[in-house]
Amino acid sequence: MKKTCFLFLFSAFVLAGQADEGMWMLTDLKQQNAAVMQDLGLDISIDKVYCPENVSLKDAVVHFGGGCTGEVISSEGLVLTNHHCGYGYIQQHSSVEHDYLTDGFWAMTREQELPCEGLSVTFIDRILDVTSYVEEQLKKDEDPDGTNYLSPSYLEKVAKRFADKERIATDEFTTLELKPFYGANKYYLFVKTAYKDVRMVGAPPSSIGKFGADTDNWMWPRHCGDFSMFRIYASKDGKPAVYNAENVPLKVKKHLSINMQGVKEGDFTFVMGFPGKNWRYMISDEVEERMNTTNFMRDTIRGVRLRTLGEEMRKDDRTRIQYAAKYASSANYWKNAIGMNEGLVKLKVLDKKKKQQEELLAYGRETGNAAWNEAYESIRKIVKKRFPYVYHQQAIYEALMLGTEFYKVPDTDALLKALKNGNSKEIAEAVKGLGKEGNKFFNKDYNLSVDRKVSKRLIALYARLIPSDQRISIFKVIDARFGGNVDAFVDACFDTSIFRSREALEAFLKNPDAETLANDLMVQYARSVKEGYEHTSNAMKEETDAYNRAHKTWVAGMVELKRKKHEPVYPDANSTLRLTYGKIGSYEPADAKEYLYFTTLEGVMEKEDPDNPEFVVPARLKKLYEEKDFGPYAMSDGRMPVCFVTATDNTGGNSGSPVFNAKGELIGTAFDRNYEGLTGDIAYNPQLQRAACVDIRYTLFIIDKYAGASHLIDEMTIVH
Repeated sequence: MKKTCFLFLFSAFVLAGQADEGMWMLTDLKQQNAAVMQDLGLDISIDKVYCPENVSLKDAVVHFGGGCTGEVISSEGLVLTNHHCGYGYIQQHSSVEHDYLTDGFWAMTREQELPCEGLSVTFIDRILDVTSYVEEQLKKDEDPDGTNYLSPSYLEKVAKRFADKERIATDEFTTLELKPFYGANKYYLFVKTAYKDVRMVGAPPSSIGKFGADTDNWMWPRHCGDFSMFRIYASKDGKPAVYNAENVPLKVKKHLSINMQGVKEGDFTFVMGFPGKNWRYMISDEVEERMNTTNFMRDTIRGVRLRTLGEEMRKDDRTRIQYAAKYASSANYWKNAIGMNEGLVKLKVLDKKKKQQEELLAYGRETGNAAWNEAYESIRKIVKKRFPYVYHQQAIYEALMLGTEFYKVPDTDALLKALKNGNSKEIAEAVKGLGKEGNKFFNKDYNLSVDRKVSKRLIALYARLIPSDQRISIFKVIDARFGGNVDAFVDACFDTSIFRSREALEAFLKNPDAETLANDLMVQYARSVKEGYEHTSNAMKEETDAYNRAHKTWVAGMVELKRKKHEPVYPDANSTLRLTYGKIGSYEPADAKEYLYFTTLEGVMEKEDPDNPEFVVPARLKKLYEEKDFGPYAMSDGRMPVCFVTATDNTGGNSGSPVFNAKGELIGTAFDRNYEGLTGDIAYNPQLQRAACVDIRYTLFIIDKYAGASHLIDEMTIVH
């Protein structure tokens, strides 16, 4: 039976003064947020934002590539996202001859739009609260380990059952995602449609899209045009399809209108996107663990990796292009880890967490509920017991799995088994499979000499961080055969392995033998790293299961207490579609400092440093600035806006998210947070946390006046 969307009367556990905090489920907006949002300035019905029975703004917000957000800005499937979200695909198409990272790229015709291998854009068709159904299934299904409530494989089976029951059709493009929320106290099912023919349309040069690069990353004020554009293609009948030259631009059911009137202090804004992960329900012990494991390892190990990559990338353009995306990806959360740890100390987040947890423990004593105290004590004991394993696992992950690329050599077990069995048919199949995987390993973005240098430094760093009796098994080989000399071991890997070059692999596959394969140092290293990581996971399994059970109870208690106090109630981010809202606002990061809410092109020119690749300004942009040739995109005082900040609750995954004004019109694209707000993944601070956004007027200015791609402007719906 069709339900009609209507506005519930305000039944709030949210106070207007606290409304900036929260990554809200769209399904809760009417009951929990509508009145507050409208009181703060929302000028449209919540049904225009999200309504399950009708087209709404939600239908123009997409999951871009699985890790970012994008928004549809034309009726023909044009998608806007961040430059750093599209960076890997810009790099994918770049070469020394066609350096789109340096020069930018603009398709002046549809025929020039470039297919992006592996890129998909996903729409959320339906969001269903299936908590009661999942709980029914949990009660009737066997669960010997007691872990079904969080098991992705089990929840996938439950999702299929529900879809069969409700006759929800799925295929390779329309899929189901069932996820736990609030520590598995609630469950939502997402019905999603993915489009897998996505083509690159436009990207400014990195001197605009990444202006400021690592120096300005996570900082405010910012002056970068962090945007890129892609287009969704479909079959001629409008269905999702893999790439085909005959595919046509998708005729979307919803695209956003763009507002050119700009922003001012105090304006209401809201953001929709796919925030990746945060941990608002941690106790203080977990925060300390995060600081001393994940954040410490990211800071320590990535710093060494980045310095080494930077040395190599500066040597020649080919290496710079090869490692551009890898460097940017690693650098992003390197600086995040540094800033988060600084902020957690400076803002005394541990003290705030202790105060919050004591409130719940006191509430438990007051109400006679001992479960929360039991959960709290259990979590504390677990965190203490698992610390050395988490520390070691993060060292393996950062230094050996992310840092040493030859860890990713193809799995040779199938060929080794076939060779030992002596079955010629099995050998032939395994040889073919290994050859195919070898081609993927020796891709255009892999540089053996760079990997050799990075690996020497990171394996040695791992050895300094981890005591000798705890290191992964390959160190027995390093100690016995190479006298503990990591450099000698790495050189032997790159000098003798069948994976030392594409030619060496091809030669081996022509006449494979089991002894060579079994003794291959790269193969031994990769196996040892995997086994080491698995060992730390297995060592923590009992604690992990116990933690999940305790965490579920603890979160349920925190939610109950928050509702009692009329505070925001929302689940931790988990890469599902959310909405957050707040107002445009300047802020004071420290005594006698004030940061305005916007930046202009004048700031780009002030930061220019032709000797620093992070702050080079393109000649054409300088010419436009000098001539004040800003077209209709300037502010009322004649200045050219670049970026602005707003007090919305964003995190990683919100990159590329549309920023809406009170009327639901696009005014910007979120791309970052400020340094003072990096603690927001654990504790939100309304006075300091800001989302940094590209002003849509700067985006349009670059497309039109800088790139001369006015045909793209023509297909947008613009409100003046």
